[in-house]
Parts: sequence; structure tokens; C-alpha cells
Amino acid sequence: MGRARRARKIAATAAYGGGGVAAAGAALGLIGYAVVRVEGAIARRIVGSPYDNAPEHEGIYGAGIGEPLDLIMLGDSLSAGLGAESGEQTIGAIVAGSVAALTARRVRLTNRAVVGAESTDLERQLGSALDEVDSPALVLIFIGANDVTHRADRATSVRHLETTVRRARARGAVVVVATCPDLGTVEPVPQPLRLLIRRWSRDLAAAQTVAVVEAGGRTVSLGDILGPEFAAAPHELFGKDRFHPSPAGYARAAAAVLPTVCHALGLWGPDTADRAPEIRRGEGIGPVAVAAGQAVLEAGTEVSPTEVGGTSRGPRGRWAVLRHRRQSPVDTSLPAESLPAEEATLAGEATLAEEPRR
Repeated sequence: MGRARRARKIAATAAYGGGGVAAAGAALGLIGYAVVRVEGAIARRIVGSPYDNAPEHEGIYGAGIGEPLDLIMLGDSLSAGLGAESGEQTIGAIVAGSVAALTARRVRLTNRAVVGAESTDLERQLGSALDEVDSPALVLIFIGANDVTHRADRATSVRHLETTVRRARARGAVVVVATCPDLGTVEPVPQPLRLLIRRWSRDLAAAQTVAVVEAGGRTVSLGDILGPEFAAAPHELFGKDRFHPSPAGYARAAAAVLPTVCHALGLWGPDTADRAPEIRRGEGIGPVAVAAGQAVLEAGTEVSPTEVGGTSRGPRGRWAVLRHRRQSPVDTSLPAESLPAEEATLAGEATLAEEPRR
């Protein structure tokens, strides 16, 4: 079964209230739920937790007149900034400071992330934040790693994430979710367990993408952001536990989500309208589950809801557009100009073709 099909299955199970150990075991197929239970326990024992706490970084960023723009951050240790040496090195502080600079307004950051949190904690975190912030402009979520290492049922995890996104959207907030990173690239986890945890991570990230887009949010893949680049410079990009990012590593993670955050908030000035997807960059429009399966393979890939021919759904579900907001080398064998929107849609379907069954 391909990743797109697995993502649809997990998201559908979440939508209809299924879940539990049996569903998780079925989704894993030949890998076996019992093996993943062992893998999760070993991974947590290897990684450990040498940090006392995450640095405080809530408060006002930037300067300007009028009411500040409210940014809410939810999630796990990545959102909390565990491993950063100071508050200004956290993802929340980097994003808040950047938004403040681009808008020439103050930004008030409210962070309810908790180290060790799973997706089931998100609704409580959001509720706590909304007790203080009535109309947030942005809700930014990093979640998924602990769902993997704690071998949580993925359908249950996805359901809680989708509910949180819908609740935030109902308050008028833009919602950006950084999906589960590929933990199979983390050095302390040995083989063959790394192969198992990689599949689990990627499948959860794909299912998260389907659910978030269905709920009206945008996702950004963290992919293997903890992988090759970190492996090349582990002492600079990993923290003391060889699992959480260092300050330099948090800067990389913030760089992955910041282009999507700025675009979603309309901070690029008059040229805020989305361009047509560029096929030469691997962008395109297609069913959300197919886009989700592609997005997990490359860090910084954005998936957001869209329409085709004035309708939001096609024969294989919700339409989604996949984009690479960060500039990267492109295939120069294709024309430099982007295709018209209609052609991009059709080509995008081809680009986001269903992966082969496994």
C-alpha cells in the first residue's frame, strides 16, 4: 500500500472515530505493532533528556503603534525550544521577530507548547491560549515526534490535530502545522529500528497533512530536516542529547516554516496572490493525499487547500497545491516561464502521481 493510500486510511479512520491499538497494528502491516512498541522504548532510552527546561520566550516582539498582532504557538519540545540556550534562539522568537519586522507592528507571542507533548495535548494547549488571546492572527504548531516515540495511535493523533486546527480556524486564525519530522534520520537510533521509525514518522506526517488541509490549514514538511544536513555537522546543529536541535538547528527549522507563515499572513506586500505552481520545481495541484505523500520527502514543502474549476474537491478527495516556498536549484531543461494555471493543474496531477503500491 502506497503512502498516499495509507495517509487517506489513517485520516479517514480519524474522521470517523476509529482508532485504537488494532487500527494502528493494521496500518503498520508487516512491520508489526509489537516491534514498534519495542523500538519506541529503545529510542527514548537512547536519547535521554539532559536539559532542565526550555527557555522562556513569550512576550512582545518588535515595535509599532496600535494593538499587537497575536501569534499562538502550540506543540512539543520543538515549539517549546528545548535545547536553545536563550529565548531569542527559539522558533517562536525567530518567527515573531520576523513577522514584527515585516509588518512594522508589535507581535505578541503566546506559547503553550509543552516538552513531551503529543497530539492529544493540543486541544488543551489551544484552550489555554484562547483564554488569553481572543482573535489570534496565526497559530503555529509543531507536533508528531512524541506520537512516534510514545507509539501513540496515529488515527487518534490525527483526529486531535484536526480538531485543534478547525477550532483555531473558527477564530479566524491562519494555521500552519509543521508535520512530524523523519525521526529515522536521528543518529542515536540504531538500525534496523531506524527504518521502522522512518516509515512511522513519514506515514504520520502524510496523514497529518491530509487532516490539516481538510480542516483549512497549511502544512510544512520538516522531512529529514534532522537528517543529512544535521549529520554533516552534528556538533553544530544537534543539542547535547543528539536529538533536539541546537540554536543553529532551530534556525534551520524556523527557516523551513517562515516562508509559509509570511505568505499565509500576506506579508509579501502587493504581490501576495499565489503564483501558478511551477512544474520545474516539482510543484503542482492534485488530491491532498498524493500531495501529502510527496511532501514528506523534502523539508520545507508546503501543502495547502485550493480549488480546481471552482470546486474544492475532486474524485479522489480535497484538492491541494504543493509548493516549495524556499528557493532551490531547479531543472533548467524545462522552460523558465511557469505554466498557465490550467496547464499547471493538469501537469501537477502528473507530478503528484500516486506512488507505486508496496
